[in-house]
Amino acid sequence: MGWSLDDTIAAIGTPPGEGGIGIVRVSGPEAPAILRRLVVPTRRGRAWAPWRMRHGHVVDPASGAVVDEVLAVWMAAPHTYTRQDVVEIHAHGGMVALRRVLELSLLAGARLAGPGEFTLRAFLNGRLDLAQAEAVLDVVRAKSRAGLQAAVGQLQGRLSARVGAVRGQLIEALAHLEAAFDFPDDEIPPCDLPALLEAAAAELDALLAGAEQGIAYRQGLRTAIIGRPNVGKSSLLNALLRAERAIVTPIPGTTRDTVEENAVVGGIPLVLVDTAGLTDAADPVERLGVERSRAALASADLVLWVVDGSQPPHPDDRAIATLVDGRRGVLVVNKSDLPRVPGHEELAPGWRAVPISALTGQGLEGLEQAVFQSVLAGRVEAGEEPLVSRPRHADALRRAREHVAAAARAHAEGWPGDCVAIDLRAAADALGEITGEAVSEDLVARIFADFCIGK
Repeated sequence: MGWSLDDTIAAIGTPPGEGGIGIVRVSGPEAPAILRRLVVPTRRGRAWAPWRMRHGHVVDPASGAVVDEVLAVWMAAPHTYTRQDVVEIHAHGGMVALRRVLELSLLAGARLAGPGEFTLRAFLNGRLDLAQAEAVLDVVRAKSRAGLQAAVGQLQGRLSARVGAVRGQLIEALAHLEAAFDFPDDEIPPCDLPALLEAAAAELDALLAGAEQGIAYRQGLRTAIIGRPNVGKSSLLNALLRAERAIVTPIPGTTRDTVEENAVVGGIPLVLVDTAGLTDAADPVERLGVERSRAALASADLVLWVVDGSQPPHPDDRAIATLVDGRRGVLVVNKSDLPRVPGHEELAPGWRAVPISALTGQGLEGLEQAVFQSVLAGRVEAGEEPLVSRPRHADALRRAREHVAAAARAHAEGWPGDCVAIDLRAAADALGEITGEAVSEDLVARIFADFCIGK
């Protein structure tokens, strides 16, 4: 690949803004020398030793001016994040001080790191495979405990181990077919190809079964809160957020536009979209709000349909029922603090109906559990089993599964071994895209472009 590992890179490794501590990271062959040039230890006369944090001051070599009081550590290769010499200078967390330390590091021989270049070096040096490298970003951006758990599992190599085992099976079968083709007169050890392909297909199916909830844990589900006017949609949004985010009044049609907020409901990160009431509006502004509500519903991964449980089902409710037919969602029967009128459950057959009071908070725990069950649909949650949490990984697994099925069909129909081998090789390459064993330089560049500088 076209990346250099011979130079030394530096970057601020903590978020911008003010804080108690900020860190400048340096990685590469010149990192220890840069440390010695910039940091004057409080206790002089002792050589820098790896893995020992030392107190001192960053001093401008040109002027002798003290820049900041710091703690600094040198971590010796190869037992580091990048498998290179790494230096961290822990300064005060103000951007002026950090930028000055970074500037001096660059003047001392480093260059500014690109986005994700520290993790890229960890990948290129074999410290992490590609799936683990992506998990680093997922840990940083985790939106829920379950999402963090799934990301940490991937970082520990659980997904890579499962994918690598299947890829190993396919390569074993491919080697058998190619040996039989290249050496037809020799005795090739037998290989139960149908059984091997069946086992590979079963494993790929198991990994794909958890992809939907894994992706939900990672990036959240777009969730439309819909219903006719004045049933409590905005009150529900406020109740789930535990904050007064949306304006609530007794006047129907208060919400004229969509309002979006992030929340974790039932352990699932959701992008909640409060919408205008779905009704036949005469007012042109309200009608525009209804159109946006329909658009929000069309793009939603999950629907929270709010109805007024204190009143009989309204004709507008029955019209909404046709809009949500075939969608995934939960029927939220609001105003349970008032006398209940039956009949709402029939509006959405197959959906869980949960009585709540957005006013008092009664029933919110049941709603969170219903959301959890609706998203997981009986499948495993984040735990010891690896969850496929990136669309890129799911796409590669689907392509591998299709090629395995094609190879099995070709073998069963008596096609020559070299024809079967084409699909086996394609399946192995698709799986190699996940771990980085069969990946283009352009794809690697796109993946690491999403990282922040300093990671």
